Amino acid sequence: MADQQTPWAERTVEVPPQRQAPGADDAQTAVVGESGGVFQRGVAPVGRAAPPRTAEFTAPHEPTGTGWPAEAGGPGWSDGPVQSPRPPLSYHLAQLRRGGEWSVLGGLFAFVCWGVWAISARGNLGSPVLTFVLTMLVGVGLFALCRVIGRVVLERQLGRVRRSARAAHMVTGAYLIVVGFAYLRQTEWVVSAWNWVAGWF
Repeated sequence: MADQQTPWAERTVEVPPQRQAPGADDAQTAVVGESGGVFQRGVAPVGRAAPPRTAEFTAPHEPTGTGWPAEAGGPGWSDGPVQSPRPPLSYHLAQLRRGGEWSVLGGLFAFVCWGVWAISARGNLGSPVLTFVLTMLVGVGLFALCRVIGRVVLERQLGRVRRSARAAHMVTGAYLIVVGFAYLRQTEWVVSAWNWVAGWF
């Protein structure tokens, strides 16, 4: 048995002694193994030679009728720069919604302040309603202007990608809050209440 201390690659395997099968001559020696089977020396059959592995594989051409891309004249095969596909409308709408809470907050504040001012005026509500609608339209125009400026400056000049409309919503919300305070400054009882509270400090 091989020594257990020697490395595996240097170990030798002990083969049990072989005995010659009865009736075997010297020309064809048969060996009997431990299981009793008879093994004979011989020559392996040789068949045809396999084709060389470096043979070139060619497939027949099957026309599909579409032609080469340059012949098809499809998009992206011109010599000019490749245009990236435009995102769908749902992507742009989702982008416009991000940050919308700022505009909603400013709009609610302006609406409440406008309501206080309109009720305090105690007159015809036609003029105050028209004033509020014009104020909201100016807010929408300011939002659109911020988006256009962001597109020109951020996307075209700086090459950045805008992922939301948060900045435009913040500017619009700030505008509407300032408008709300302007409505409150035109309300007499709010101004006198503010002066009374400020007189304590």
